Amino acid sequence: MRSTEGETVVAVLAMPRYYALDVSIPEHVFGRHLGYRVLVCGDAGDGSASLADAEHADVVVVPGYADPHLPVPEEHLGVLRSAVDRGARVVAVCTGVFALAAAGILDGRSATTHWRHTDELRLAHPRVDVVENRLFVEDGPILTSAGGGAAIDACLHVVQSDFGAAVADAVAKDVVFSSVRGANEPQYAEAPAPPRDSLRATREWVMENIGSPITVQRLADHSLLSRRTLIRRFARETGMPPMQWVALQRILGARRLLETSDWSVEKIAGATGFGSAANFRTIFRREVGVTPTAYRKLHGPAAG
Repeated sequence: MRSTEGETVVAVLAMPRYYALDVSIPEHVFGRHLGYRVLVCGDAGDGSASLADAEHADVVVVPGYADPHLPVPEEHLGVLRSAVDRGARVVAVCTGVFALAAAGILDGRSATTHWRHTDELRLAHPRVDVVENRLFVEDGPILTSAGGGAAIDACLHVVQSDFGAAVADAVAKDVVFSSVRGANEPQYAEAPAPPRDSLRATREWVMENIGSPITVQRLADHSLLSRRTLIRRFARETGMPPMQWVALQRILGARRLLETSDWSVEKIAGATGFGSAANFRTIFRREVGVTPTAYRKLHGPAAG
């Protein structure tokens, strides 16, 4: 449900024992765009609004809280069940995932949390498919994330889903954060490579040449590594295989051009490395869920 002004209402639940940082992050990120109205919902003066106000929110955010093994009040669990029942998006930050699991809305779904709590989550809620070492996991309308910076990533992902990549980039810049990272990026690296071994220069080369044919061998040649070493390091640094990462950058680049330019679909296809317009339309619809033309109508300059 949206407010009468057409804003997207975001309710941040003031959970018992909540971490103040995990409340302030969604307040700060969503508060940077006029398309959102943010309410901190709680009882007994814990927020700017009551739990009843959360019953009408488009997005419900559950911040992390201390002692996640302790029971969560039934009224908070009821808010979460109601949100899923009416089709709202639910976002959990760090240990906030335990409240979602306690409400039963994660049964049979994939979810993540801060790496310190993954074993605890798995033991306490065996019906949840716990995904290790990911910044955030989206399963249907439910998005769960690790703590700290990953909460910003999760919030920016919501902004990008609602208003497009260009708006998400602008919000990221406003909060002094990099553009939203992919969900599959790891929370940590098992064995960080020395700076001289970073593939950052190769990734920057990809962005500068995104319209050109790019293969694993070209990436290996640019980085002066063997194919096997490149693939291993790429997965360690980005959380995904090299060509999957390249494909993601092509999609993101195409989305930004559809949002900000009047270029034809054919021109965008060539500029982002998809080759033909037909190939671009097929891949874009598969990955984004709509055609390039439909996406432009929703998020292009005329849509504002």
